[in-house]
Amino acid sequence: MHAVGELPREAEYFVEKLCILGRNIRSAILDARERGMVFADIDRHSAADTIYAVDQLVEPILIEFCRGWSKEFPLTLIAEGIEGGEEEGMLTFPSGTMPEDAAFQLIVDPIDGTRELMFDKRSAWVLAGVAPNLGVQTRLSHISVAMQAEIPTSKQTRCDVLWAGKGRGAMAVRDNLLTEETERIPITPSGADTINHGFAAITSFLPGTKVPAAELMELIARQCAGEIDTETPMIFDDQYISTGGQFYELIMGHDRFNADLRLHFYRALNMQPGLCAHPYDMASALIAQEAGVILTDGLGNIPDGPLDVTTPLAWAGFANPHLRQKIEPIMLTFLKQYGAV
Repeated sequence: MHAVGELPREAEYFVEKLCILGRNIRSAILDARERGMVFADIDRHSAADTIYAVDQLVEPILIEFCRGWSKEFPLTLIAEGIEGGEEEGMLTFPSGTMPEDAAFQLIVDPIDGTRELMFDKRSAWVLAGVAPNLGVQTRLSHISVAMQAEIPTSKQTRCDVLWAGKGRGAMAVRDNLLTEETERIPITPSGADTINHGFAAITSFLPGTKVPAAELMELIARQCAGEIDTETPMIFDDQYISTGGQFYELIMGHDRFNADLRLHFYRALNMQPGLCAHPYDMASALIAQEAGVILTDGLGNIPDGPLDVTTPLAWAGFANPHLRQKIEPIMLTFLKQYGAV
């Protein structure tokens, strides 16, 4: 028996399981692409998001994986589009197990970045996190082991897998799809103390919150970089439509600052929260945190929320403390004046 609030096995056990899951989902998607499957067809709509054909492809893989895993330990799965449980997006294995009897909770986003993958524009990610089962009190901050596996575009022959255990640091490997070899790769968030000549962005994927996102990014640029020289731009914007992808860019040193503040903007505009990040989108946040990236909820607090598929969340990521010290006060002042706080 394991103590309440603890996982039943060591972190390495869960890392191995999650990496198998990530690679299984990736293989299924690559095989379907080879067969000519049209990923962009809409299957249905859920309370969390639109379910596309490619999403429907991986659901049976996820269910079967959990059935197999539950032969070792009963578990609760939290994932977008999962049906058949007491709540939408939650299912306990083996069938008939009471939620309170699960040894742990597994939160998964099988394809984070569906829209770009559907059009073969950019990699998507399998995101997964494991937390001790604390019932309805289980939160994002309780995740003890996390993994994210890259689902590549058709022209890629290499893709990455990252994982972390709480207090154990983060690791990454690169899989060669041609040779089936795997090599360790370094994790190096940027140490720069300025966003000049680097990538920094406020999420602006969809209409509705583009104006405040642009205003805030302009303000950060002007206060951090001085007068803007439009002929020689120094700060670059990269709108990666994937929370896991955004984390990856911070983890690997590609981005210096990134924030998804749609929830705060919706509230400031007196609008119903539209499509925001959810806990399953942030299932791999632990990897960024263990890599040294500083994550907040956009208001200076640790990002947190219940393990479900519907709670809207906001977050901000800083590659290092120097950048947080420079950017966060500007962001907080703007959000307060805008009415988001």
